Amino acid sequence: MIPDVMQAIEISAPGGAEVLKPATRPVPVAGHGQILIRVAWAGVNRPDVLQRAGSYAPPPGASDLPGLECAGIVAAVGQGVTRWKPGDRVCALLPGGGYAEYATCPAEHALPIPAGLSLREAAALPETAFTVWSNVVMRGRLQPGEKFLVHGGSSGIGTMAIQVARALGARVWATAGSAEKCAACTRLGATAINYREEDFVTLLRKAGGADLILDMVGGDYIARNIKCLAEDGRLVMIAFLAGPKAEINFAQIMTRRLEVTGSTLRPQSDLAKAQIARELQDRLWPLIEAGVVLPQIDSSFPLREAVDSHRRMEGNGHIGKILLQVSAED
Repeated sequence: MIPDVMQAIEISAPGGAEVLKPATRPVPVAGHGQILIRVAWAGVNRPDVLQRAGSYAPPPGASDLPGLECAGIVAAVGQGVTRWKPGDRVCALLPGGGYAEYATCPAEHALPIPAGLSLREAAALPETAFTVWSNVVMRGRLQPGEKFLVHGGSSGIGTMAIQVARALGARVWATAGSAEKCAACTRLGATAINYREEDFVTLLRKAGGADLILDMVGGDYIARNIKCLAEDGRLVMIAFLAGPKAEINFAQIMTRRLEVTGSTLRPQSDLAKAQIARELQDRLWPLIEAGVVLPQIDSSFPLREAVDSHRRMEGNGHIGKILLQVSAED
């Protein structure tokens, strides 16, 4: 039985973590091509924090509730959906609405729970897997033997990127801001660089330059990234924690045949996200089921303690993913 109302966490007004408030909302209805998921676990991501602060509005038609990924049980399917049926265990990329007992998403944006993983572990996959695979593999075209640098190596995105790049046969470097975070990157197979103590530009140039860089920092890192790229190197931007503006000498890009690109996931079309999902199931899910790539989880909080989960995120001490437990199902 699907209830009429559900418990959720809403953003009562733009502001700090304290604006996240428990609320009762109507259970959403799966539209054409959509599924309704009874959420067991939801991921906490940096865009949730930006949305809460009022600087990252949901796309048209998306739920105003935060939450871009979840794992749970299919509760209902909309017209035209043949891939899933009620009772299926899935993890999914959401347009929003994950901080709730029920959420909807396009059926093609859901994936089966990889064999051997719990719902809790699977909830840590969608946002990071979609982001890393689409930017490192599809956009960045990382090849075996290439040198790959990821900034924020101990984050959810960073820990996934290290493992994916290693699985693809790349040599991996990762920046992080503490000895503990660097140790986590090293355990996953990266050469760790403590950016508070070492200059990643100098170290990468000594190694011959990076063939691909995945950056979520921006600011003055943009020009520094370009300096440490190898000939024909690629820089992929996915966030701007230090700001989106930089002064760049474009002569370097022209003479060394560099590529500077980037993307954000949430505004992309349903069709584009479905294509990424197919690649994930075909190419990444076998690596997860083989234990080569695994979600790295920092901590989890009950849904009612979403405020504390955001404070954990903003404290920047986490290593891997932060999760919310929505139900006891696993």
